[in-house]
Amino acid sequence: MSTGPTLDDIRVAARRIAPFNHRTPVMTCATLDAMAGARLYFKCENLQKTGSFKIRGATNAVLQLSPAEAARGVVTESSGNHGAAVAKAASARGIAAHIVMPKNAPAVKCRAVEGYGGVITFCDANVEARQARMKQLLEETGGVLVHPYNDRRVIAGQGTAALELLEDVPELDVLLVPVSGGGLLSGNSIAATSLRPSIRVVGCEPANADDAYRSLKSGHVEKNATTDTIADGLRAQLCELTFGILRERVDEIVRVTEQEIVDTMRLVWERMKILVEPSAAVALAPAIARTIRADGKRVGVLFSGGNVDLSTLPFH
Repeated sequence: MSTGPTLDDIRVAARRIAPFNHRTPVMTCATLDAMAGARLYFKCENLQKTGSFKIRGATNAVLQLSPAEAARGVVTESSGNHGAAVAKAASARGIAAHIVMPKNAPAVKCRAVEGYGGVITFCDANVEARQARMKQLLEETGGVLVHPYNDRRVIAGQGTAALELLEDVPELDVLLVPVSGGGLLSGNSIAATSLRPSIRVVGCEPANADDAYRSLKSGHVEKNATTDTIADGLRAQLCELTFGILRERVDEIVRVTEQEIVDTMRLVWERMKILVEPSAAVALAPAIARTIRADGKRVGVLFSGGNVDLSTLPFH
């Protein structure tokens, strides 16, 4: 059994973070319904503070630091969205935030981290380099680690998105959630399956960074040799904590191609008139491709974020 948070933990987190975060809207789109052959309900975390769901987990974790811990500041590693969320949550408590980011992180996400008061330390663009630099920074600053996903407090905070979605749309049959390190999928799978045991939870992942797909197939945590995907928010890989939760709670992981990600992202921009980032489009792509056996079903789609570098759009 995993040692992940419980539904009660997620409910407590929802009350804790409510004064600091948006309750994001649930949107629908008849055109996309017709394309998917299902009724789609979009939980729009692209409209969340800092532009992604990450503020939920970061706020829940930072608010639980003791005064002594908070005084030391916080440290994390991130491709962008978690870093911005931690920086904003730390700013609300008046404490320092040090963020390790890969050199190839989108400029828009770097500007966001700095805009919220975070101090960025850049590293090479691979998991090992990020983790090594973060360990070094923890020693240098004495700060407290707020890990992007290997943290029960963060996972509980992320799970509040599905809690809200199922309050608004209780009869969901399927829930589609992007997966990277697994914090978002872990928290939301706990919330969804606890509230509605019959729901089918599907993790959605770029084929170019498919460690979660391979991990659930092999029965142990697999690593990514490369993470060459436009979905820059989905380049992390599972840890033992999130892997254990996913094994218990998630029905399957589906993979999507780079072209499907780009096409789906453009589709949302054109049809829904909202801005989603590639990582968010990953959650919708399997529904549009009809690879999730959801004909006629009520399908929740978690749009994870909307932070896009508008100077480097992939559309032609």
